[in-house]
Amino acid sequence: MSKQIATNITWHDSDVTAEERQGLTGQKGATLWMTGLSGSGKSTVAVALEQTLLKMGVNSYRLDGDNIRHGLNKNLGFSAEDRAENIRRIGEVAKLFADSTCIAVTSFISPYAADRDHVRELHEEAGVPFFEVYVSCPLSVAEERDPKGLYKKARAGEIKGFTGIDDPYEEPTRAELELPTDKLSVAESVQKLLELLVDRGLIDAS
Repeated sequence: MSKQIATNITWHDSDVTAEERQGLTGQKGATLWMTGLSGSGKSTVAVALEQTLLKMGVNSYRLDGDNIRHGLNKNLGFSAEDRAENIRRIGEVAKLFADSTCIAVTSFISPYAADRDHVRELHEEAGVPFFEVYVSCPLSVAEERDPKGLYKKARAGEIKGFTGIDDPYEEPTRAELELPTDKLSVAESVQKLLELLVDRGLIDAS
């Protein structure tokens, strides 16, 4: 992972406690880390969940893989090193959102277990709730959907290092929730995510 390069810097603690922040906003924050193959439905479910939470009066924000690469991570490619840095950066950003008491909903392929584990550790060290959500889908189904035409390009050799084709996807082994989107509708997937948040005491069931 990235080493600390900047020198002559000092961490400045806040005088605002987590309890005070939660009392002001009326909610607790967390990161829902949605991982899965391209075309598995991560972004579709994340969009629907964000909208549902906001309608419930729960402050949430969606961090999408492609969107982040248009700005914060526009200088990163898709090598293993760049993928790791991509996930490291967004892990730090998601942690900040969650620490502010927002429900951060991320949708990133994040194919490597070590990178996802690092993000989990970042949250655990900060005392911020983190839930890995495996948006599972057979490669054949994801490839049939191919909403962006990327599998077609990968099969034609136009894209190298594409996850699931010539680059691996390491399935989660300790995800808090699995959403098999070849069997669940978007609404059903959102409901399971809401149930997770309710069970963990992050949102009100009423």
